[in-house]
Amino acid sequence: MLDSQPHGPMPNAPGVGYKPQHLAGILANAGAVKWLEIHAENYMGEGGPHLAQLRHLREHFPISCHGVGLSIGGEGRLDGEHLARLKKLVGWLQPALFSEHLAWSTHDMGYLNDLLPLPYNMASVKRVAAHIDEVQTTIGRQMLLENPSLYVAFAESTMDEIGFLTEVQARTGCGLLLDVNNVFVSATNQNYSPEGFIDAFPVEHVGEIHLGGHDEQVDDHGAPLLIDSHDAAVVDPVWALYARTIARAGPRPTLIEWDSDIPEWAVLEAEAARAAAVLAPVAAEIS
Repeated sequence: MLDSQPHGPMPNAPGVGYKPQHLAGILANAGAVKWLEIHAENYMGEGGPHLAQLRHLREHFPISCHGVGLSIGGEGRLDGEHLARLKKLVGWLQPALFSEHLAWSTHDMGYLNDLLPLPYNMASVKRVAAHIDEVQTTIGRQMLLENPSLYVAFAESTMDEIGFLTEVQARTGCGLLLDVNNVFVSATNQNYSPEGFIDAFPVEHVGEIHLGGHDEQVDDHGAPLLIDSHDAAVVDPVWALYARTIARAGPRPTLIEWDSDIPEWAVLEAEAARAAAVLAPVAAEIS
């Protein structure tokens, strides 16, 4: 039955995005992986093997539920049917965390395949805050808001990203999801210091951290252009930025994102073990 008791709260430890092809490996030897993330939109149906797998896994692992389709930054109203499906999923799954992106992906209620950026100004603050309030009221819990990967800047922006996130958090009481790879991608593309961004980020509100791989390209002017692709291992500069983050924030639940060109379970678990090695000495210092 879907109302069986889920596993306990989220540990300050590594997790991975769940992929059905990894089910046997996870159950045989989870290794450093202590929790799993699912994309909400993949589990909004009424039945089937994927829901059966998730029902089983939640009895063994805390689950983080990550939305990709609410269009929190969109100009229009949130899709009521989508929000109702999310409420139902959160109701029976009882995930340890729920998160969404600071982005928009709808136009005239048609869904786009990208998480698109928005200008950082007070009009956007008010719109995003209103949408977050609606989500939190509907699902009856706090959500985490994820910093995006950026490829363009808006002339209409009147504040920086940290100022924007801080204002939204203060208005709504939401938590923050800090994607360290997104920080590195955005900083490279927008030519600012990723270390400075991490040093200024309001880490006291961070409930989850993401790490992932990216694709290295060049733009039309020959400058570096990074694409948040989730199709490769985490690169060394992002690991260094993660270590800086943990040294400042303390241990946090840390997800390894790998959503395409998905490797064998042993490769993904090894990435989680590398995150565990960063978390362990900081946790030891605190205890």
